[in-house]
Amino acid sequence: MSTKDFVEKDYYKVLGVPKDATEAEIKKAYRKLARENHPDANKGDTKAEERFKEISEANDVLGDPKKRKEYDEARALFGNGGFRAGGPGAGGSFNFDLGDLFGGAQGGAGGFGGGGGIGDVFGGLFNRGGGAGARTQPRRGQDIESEVTLSFTEAIEGATVPLRMSSQQPCTACSGTGDKNGTPRVCPTCVGTGQVSRGSGGGFSLTDPCVDCKGRGLIAENPCEVCKGSGRAKSSRTMQVRIPAGVSDGQKIRLRGKGAPGERGGPHGDLFVVVHVDAHPVFGRKDDNLTVTVPVSFVEAALGGEVKVPTLGGPAVTLKLPAGTPNGRTMRARGKGAVRKDGTRGDLLVTVEVAVPRELDDKAREALETYREATASTDPRAELFEAAKGA
Repeated sequence: MSTKDFVEKDYYKVLGVPKDATEAEIKKAYRKLARENHPDANKGDTKAEERFKEISEANDVLGDPKKRKEYDEARALFGNGGFRAGGPGAGGSFNFDLGDLFGGAQGGAGGFGGGGGIGDVFGGLFNRGGGAGARTQPRRGQDIESEVTLSFTEAIEGATVPLRMSSQQPCTACSGTGDKNGTPRVCPTCVGTGQVSRGSGGGFSLTDPCVDCKGRGLIAENPCEVCKGSGRAKSSRTMQVRIPAGVSDGQKIRLRGKGAPGERGGPHGDLFVVVHVDAHPVFGRKDDNLTVTVPVSFVEAALGGEVKVPTLGGPAVTLKLPAGTPNGRTMRARGKGAVRKDGTRGDLLVTVEVAVPRELDDKAREALETYREATASTDPRAELFEAAKGA
């Protein structure tokens, strides 16, 4: 139903009550007419079904004090298809066609035709802008969240993993109708829209999901035994999901359109995958860089030299160790780290750890004794004590 139809339709006439009817009178009239025109009492009578919808629409507006007030105000403003206002002079008046306001043939660049304008205002005001189309409006599927555990290497290089997920799918027993006979009826509360409006002040209304049909717009007279009338049933499926390279532990990945399917042709929801990454026995990670600790001998640290360093999934690299390298120094092997979002790689951060032998043979011990005698005059802790005194 268009906005123009809404403004011009006489709901009081539909229910057969006067404009000053009380809430009790409106309720009584609706119940009587609803019983007479209910689809169950008029099998195959399309006129009775349309009449029932019209009665339900009228009750939806007149049965709600706030909606009724807004409806009466709109009827008073745009009564009988024309607008009346005082014109120039004494008590003058003029009329113009509602079609010019609500999308008639004259709607152009400066008019209200096509979309927008006053028609949209009243459409949102009374939650009638969608008309009959609102009853078949698609519904987006639910989002699904799952978890996956990757090895350290898989997280750095990327991987395709199987995910078994459970979600709400259209019930196969009733073809998603919720009714075991496949013939649900239109919800009389929301008239099939799945939404009801409530006043928010200032002449506007907000919409909420209909509690009677749970937002579906349909009610099952004979609820399906599998889905209990919801039209949805729990289903499990396994799908192959590609996890991009460079993901980190705890990261949540969004895969659009991989969630639960929608209703009435609506789009799928999204799949959110929380990634857990197992620790690696050798490598660590710091942002886009990988880390590794490499042991070196005292001689290598003191005299310098070249040391081979392993990389993740690739050949070893050789780094030059400067003479006098202290324990804990970090060097960098560029481009050997994790994959970044732009496809480039971070670096491999190599930390030097001077290895102290636990056991010495006689020859090594003799050599170290000689070294100790040669460096006896040098106190490696002299600067430490000087700094302590100064502090």
